[in-house]
Amino acid sequence: MARTRRKGRQRFHLLEPDYERPLFIVPEQTSQGILERLAILYGEETAQQYLPEVLRLMAVYYAHKSLEMIAFEEDFDPNNRFTEEDVILITYGDLLHDDRMSPLDTLTYFCDTNLRGTINTLHLLPFFPYSSDRGFAVIDFEEVDPRLGSWEDIDQLKSDFRLMFDGVFNHVSSKSKWFAEFRNGAPDFQDFFIVFSTGEAISKDHLKLITRPRPSPILSEFSTFNGYKWVWTTFSTDQIDLNFKNPKVLLKTIQILLYYIRRGSDVLRLDAVTYLWQELGTQCVHLKQTHAIIQLFRLIIDAIAPVAALITETNVPHDQNVTYFGDGYNEAHMVYNFALPPMVLHAFQNQDATALTAWASNLKQISPTATYFNFLDSHDGVGVTPVKEILSAKDIELMAWRVIEHGGFISYKDDGDGNLSPYEMNITWWSAINREDADEDDDLQVKRFCASRSIALVLMGVPGIYFHGLLGSKNDAEAVIAEKHTRSINRMVLDYSSLKGALNNPDCTTHKVVDLYGRMIAKRVKETAFHPNAPQEVLNLHPAIFCVKRTCPETGQPVLAMTNVSGSAISFDMSCKKTGIHCNRFVEILSGDRRIYETDKNFNLQLTLGPYDVLWLTAAK
Repeated sequence: MARTRRKGRQRFHLLEPDYERPLFIVPEQTSQGILERLAILYGEETAQQYLPEVLRLMAVYYAHKSLEMIAFEEDFDPNNRFTEEDVILITYGDLLHDDRMSPLDTLTYFCDTNLRGTINTLHLLPFFPYSSDRGFAVIDFEEVDPRLGSWEDIDQLKSDFRLMFDGVFNHVSSKSKWFAEFRNGAPDFQDFFIVFSTGEAISKDHLKLITRPRPSPILSEFSTFNGYKWVWTTFSTDQIDLNFKNPKVLLKTIQILLYYIRRGSDVLRLDAVTYLWQELGTQCVHLKQTHAIIQLFRLIIDAIAPVAALITETNVPHDQNVTYFGDGYNEAHMVYNFALPPMVLHAFQNQDATALTAWASNLKQISPTATYFNFLDSHDGVGVTPVKEILSAKDIELMAWRVIEHGGFISYKDDGDGNLSPYEMNITWWSAINREDADEDDDLQVKRFCASRSIALVLMGVPGIYFHGLLGSKNDAEAVIAEKHTRSINRMVLDYSSLKGALNNPDCTTHKVVDLYGRMIAKRVKETAFHPNAPQEVLNLHPAIFCVKRTCPETGQPVLAMTNVSGSAISFDMSCKKTGIHCNRFVEILSGDRRIYETDKNFNLQLTLGPYDVLWLTAAK
């Protein structure tokens, strides 16, 4: 499998477009595909009207590409867009504070000092000026929040890391220029939002149908030049939904998406994309128009930015979530594996991997160019909606109660019938896995924590690690009280000098977590069996053991990754015939001491895994 290296200055764009070169001509097949998606959205006549503007935006973007970048992309292999070397750190731009540097400079210094050899990609959560929701109520899509730094700081991060930006295209801040223009009566912005003349314009029957991620009202009232208006607000009164039924909104979104690629985004995260299109009389999620927009984005970037990738963030039941792969080639390159966090948490809470094994057994390769984004924690919480059709209601209720016992909170959503149901569990991953008042050895809690995190490293896909998950941070209850928001429990801003002290203190939990977890990641990125396209088989060896077999697509060399999800030592016999690995000697590659395990004459391997042990076995050569 030939691989194209993806780092280097060739990934940078020109500051000014080069119009002395011939303009980019969009291939006829791509142009026709764009036209077809526009027709789904707006009808054939309007599609024909707006197609030239889409093609113009593509040509303008292409004029910003350097000749080196164009040459680089000619040799790009889309099957290796992501490899075993890819691990993504999810972080806000200001989770680290240092009086001597801007937040983004501080993050750059931390990453340069601590992440080399382990993490190669940074997901910078919205770094734009915002009014609420920790960045997800964007005031200006094209500026860096001056409280964080500047585009030059983003460029500095880009020098050594691949970057993921957020496309928060579902909504804008009520303080944004676009919404201000709407309120001022500017004609060009009257159709940028979904507007009603009264708060009762949507019937109760229609309201019951609409899928709601929040308990707040679907319509919010604002005074405007044209009188009082009620606008659609899926997430909060400060987050005004954009009206994609207006083609000009779509065009503006395409322009911003391409601008992000120009400014260094290798991966574009489509935030809350399932709510992109609203249609009364439906649930307003997973609509064909939403999928058509994602397909349109994919057609555009495949044609003019083939190294870039789309990832969809859709916190919905698993079978609906995977529909955003499309046919495996025409929508998202990655989808968030939203069912994974609650399934792993359930396994460790119950010290039983049976349900996790059964679910993971059904995870199949989507295509050579599409895969899962395997994460356990994020800037939000652990969603429960993705597993409502996998775990029983009783299992979910018990999981939530245990989170509360560990100092966490439960966020609820409106079911549309006047009832509220659990939406996500707000807690840090460390505190979800470990109870602070438990009479346990610190090293055991570190081992349990890292064992749980190992599962996201070995499953088919690309692992994502939230900043506080990398460090093993505990709940920040003080922030919840101060900010009156349960999600603040997992968003603590750290003093950089204090963090450096913790990282250099062998007796500190943070040091122990980063050391053990970091060694796992460093091993992972060197094993070709963990390539996203490497075949995967989940093996049912013991109720307390989660085991996945990955096989290097180039050499056929297998790796058996085993995790004991329990606090007890587990002994069992493993039949090599059952694993499909025909050898009599195995070597353990994770610990570093390369222990040898030999089978008996019947090719059975007797194994004992201590509490929360993790073993990565491969056939000895």
